[in-house]
Amino acid sequence: MSLDDLNDDITSQYSDLDDELAVDLDRETKNELAMLAAVFETDEPAELLRRGVHLLYRQAVESGDLDFHLRSAYDVTYDEYLSGMTYDEMAGGDSLPSLDDENRYRM
Repeated sequence: MSLDDLNDDITSQYSDLDDELAVDLDRETKNELAMLAAVFETDEPAELLRRGVHLLYRQAVESGDLDFHLRSAYDVTYDEYLSGMTYDEMAGGDSLPSLDDENRYRM
């Protein structure tokens, strides 16, 4: 997998999400959402779900969990995704000649 594969998968997932997303909640999640709605005094549970997604995303980025999964599945990091280039591309590693035994010292 590569950075291009990741971009294709994100685009595909994004288009699969509708503006309105129907989510089935189990009893525990429904109870927790009701508690948060009461505590934060909101009549719109969807706002709490949006906040939850943002929190999970930020936590995954800050803990390195997102990088771990990106590296495992796509062989890229979040920074590489944001820049649109891999570290090798940034450093010009793709344009360097091969360092086989015959060409090792010819640069």
